[in-house]
Amino acid sequence: MQFSNTSCSPKTLLCNCERFLFSAFGLIAPTCFELWTKVGYSCLVSFVAKEKMTEVVPGTEEAAEPPASPQTSPDVPHNMETEQLTPTKYSIISRNGVGTTGKHISLLVNLFKVSVNAPDTVFFQYSVAITLEDKRAVESKGIGRKVIDRLYQIYSSELGGKRFAYDGGKTLYTTGPLPLNNYEFKVFLEESFRKRSAGADGSLREETKRSKNSFQSKTFMVEISFAAKIPMQSIAVAPKEVDSDANCQDALRVLDTVLRQRAADCGCLLVRQSFFHDDPRNFTDVGAGVTAVSGFHSSFHPTQQGLTLNMDMSTTMIIKPGPVIDFLLSNQQVRESRYIDWEKAKKVLKNLRVQATHRNLEFKISGLSEKPCIQQLFSMKVKNDNSNDEGQTVEITVYEYFAKHWGIDLTTSAYLPCLDVGKPKRPNYLPLELCSLVSLQRYTKVLSPMQRASLVEKSRQKPQDRIKILKHAVGNYCYDDDPVLAACGISVEKEFALVEGRVLEAPKLKVGKNDVCIPCNGRWNFNKKTLLQPSHIDYWAVVNFSARCDTSYISRELIRCGMSKGINIERPYSLIEEEPQLRKSNPVARVERMFDLLTSKLNKEPKLILCVLPERKNCDIYGPWKKKCLSEIGVVTQCISPVKITDQYLNNVLLKINSKLGGINSLLAVEHSGHLPLIKDTPTMILGMDVSHRGQLDIPSVAAVVGSRCWPLISRYRASVRMQPSKVEMIDALYKPLENGGDDGIIRELLLDFYDSSNGRKPTQFIVFRDGVSESQFNQVLTVELNQIIKAYQRLGEDDVPKFTVIVAQKNHHTRLFQANGPENVPPGTVVDTKITHPRNYDFYMCAHAGMLGTSRPVHYHVLLDEIGFSADGLQNLIHSLSYVNQRSTTATSVVAPICYAHHAAAQIGRFMNVDDLSETGLSCAAEGNTPIPELPRLHKNIRSSMFFC
Repeated sequence: MQFSNTSCSPKTLLCNCERFLFSAFGLIAPTCFELWTKVGYSCLVSFVAKEKMTEVVPGTEEAAEPPASPQTSPDVPHNMETEQLTPTKYSIISRNGVGTTGKHISLLVNLFKVSVNAPDTVFFQYSVAITLEDKRAVESKGIGRKVIDRLYQIYSSELGGKRFAYDGGKTLYTTGPLPLNNYEFKVFLEESFRKRSAGADGSLREETKRSKNSFQSKTFMVEISFAAKIPMQSIAVAPKEVDSDANCQDALRVLDTVLRQRAADCGCLLVRQSFFHDDPRNFTDVGAGVTAVSGFHSSFHPTQQGLTLNMDMSTTMIIKPGPVIDFLLSNQQVRESRYIDWEKAKKVLKNLRVQATHRNLEFKISGLSEKPCIQQLFSMKVKNDNSNDEGQTVEITVYEYFAKHWGIDLTTSAYLPCLDVGKPKRPNYLPLELCSLVSLQRYTKVLSPMQRASLVEKSRQKPQDRIKILKHAVGNYCYDDDPVLAACGISVEKEFALVEGRVLEAPKLKVGKNDVCIPCNGRWNFNKKTLLQPSHIDYWAVVNFSARCDTSYISRELIRCGMSKGINIERPYSLIEEEPQLRKSNPVARVERMFDLLTSKLNKEPKLILCVLPERKNCDIYGPWKKKCLSEIGVVTQCISPVKITDQYLNNVLLKINSKLGGINSLLAVEHSGHLPLIKDTPTMILGMDVSHRGQLDIPSVAAVVGSRCWPLISRYRASVRMQPSKVEMIDALYKPLENGGDDGIIRELLLDFYDSSNGRKPTQFIVFRDGVSESQFNQVLTVELNQIIKAYQRLGEDDVPKFTVIVAQKNHHTRLFQANGPENVPPGTVVDTKITHPRNYDFYMCAHAGMLGTSRPVHYHVLLDEIGFSADGLQNLIHSLSYVNQRSTTATSVVAPICYAHHAAAQIGRFMNVDDLSETGLSCAAEGNTPIPELPRLHKNIRSSMFFC
């Protein structure tokens, strides 16, 4: 066998070596690997040194691998691969100490101490099964609480007078046992809102004898059976042992159910542990027919100081209540009903509840009529007064029906479609002007950027205002009076918890020509300073989709501002304006035409394309444009939509452009000098992982992972993005074995790039930052995701398992920190790791950023694993420092930069595919497992290693 032949790839060479050893010595694959390690390693190293490592992309040539140790051959059967080995088992670690560095500060926390005066109380859990009298399942979701409320009214004595907490589904809890372990009750419930017949309420189905009633009565069968005992003792004393944690969670679930039931009894909308009253004073219009409603979050939490009640303000989105026609005009942002897109209206109205104003009854919308009210016919039976027969069936329009039988002269909706509130085969029509949307109907789609901006603007509150409102709420809700809480001796204090925090010193930054920049209050700037490693932009173009922007002025100002920051920008080669007649075309057509113009004007590939968008943030051109540039063409692009051209705006744009082109804006001083503790001597890869859910159950989610590159730096990253089933939080494409034995997973891409950018060094330890998972999913991060990373690592020829430090960052929680001696937000760098943290697990709160508006929200960091061996101070300072390395910002970010980058990458590439297109083409079925999840277009080879997400 000729080892000098360099015409094949390293993997092919290795494969040939295996075949040679097999044919010569009859060795099976594992033995081949061992022998090859001894005799062929130096040859492979020599070969790879001459080759440029590239990545494998479906449909391209197979690429070279890092020459760490022998690469598995694609010819080896899949069942002999490393993924078949026993997975490494990890468990969540306990706290190993607390930090000591930083300036001490007194803080208030919105946790209220809970006293448990009857710790020996035992909760009894009962299973609840509700069916109709004929044993058919109950379809209505909201019927459970009404049935159980009625049951208690009728059978309270049979239940021993016990008050209970019901979760609205299949479980209820009592303090102490019920007289019997099993019950079966018959409950008769009258529901007037379920009336659906034509003759009595104005709906347009056939009349029947039952239609004369103003309500529909139903009989339900309720079975209650004993399920388990849950001792209160598990939360009376903070759980210090792992074994007590499960019992503690069960007991907390009971108490949280009590809080939910208390809110449900008041007629509130419940969203997990938050509740919202139907009070217009709490409503805020955020545009497009969506209303923000403010309420409160309340839940019990175990801490080092014992049980506490977490009380905070909360906001959810609802459909704007009121006339349906007003909602549609607002939702589609048109002034008159003749401009309404009825196909869009049909989608947005489906399953919403309306109240018929001519009768006090509720209905659920199933669709729209095919014809307008004045033309839509339906069949109605008319009785003959002279006989006892059922009469004849006549065809009548909806308009005529309401005029004759209700005396209602329809005006605004006569020429509009009707609402269909019936069944698929039994339509039931109501005119639009007689219907109003019921209040407190949740809006679950993702808010547009403009809606989100409006929400933030209108709902933020200063720290002192928040404190005042929460204190009033805790006193006003009188939790001590709840019969279930009182039975177990629970009482809640009315004052905020007092805790001591620490303010960490901001890290120094390196900018310009070895200049040092010291952030102040979490902020810094480049005034009279240049970027650390500025780029040179010699060949670039500007495209303009906006009719109101002067691209000549923008380019001149950008060049001027770039010079002050050390970026040498030549004049743009071409300024291309969109043809006016194309502005009403669909976004994809506009983008394609613009690239046709670009191709005709440019004589080579540009280094940068500056794209001026017609609308800010929510432009529908953004997705197709990014897809074209990043996936198909392979050119760096920066989109802008300036309202006003200022130096600050241009500086922010230049920070992004410089990062995308491979420049470096700033580095941590300790990173620049190469003295990062525990990282400088051992190749370390930092991962940031996030999953972006796009608000609809039928739309796939987007998973993104960024990995550090150019070790020992911790400020340079590359991203890899995949699509996965809707609402699935665990990332399933970290390791993705192919039929040919290869790996097309996320981690493989990032490992190859780390090797290529770090002078041929392989990471032997990983720092993993995971965003967006709840405490119930922590073990899955360690068992599912971590083992995928290990498999991808070993697939590249490594036998050893690297060391891991795994940290989960939670932003969506309700713990808030307030200065005890001042009205301002807590200073940036504030850390709390005592008293209010978990009694056993390793967690802490950090507010790294300066909250300029509203009330700051700290990030809750949970350290699940730390094999690298950081001290408490060391890890907290590393996390704090990583909030200062975001290359697109001159302020400390609230969460570490790797997580910010993963979020940006998921959001940007997720825009490649239009959400409406996904639903309309049937890809939504993938969420139910009927069809494969669609593949996102892969990034062009020229872009993959760039920080395109900046």
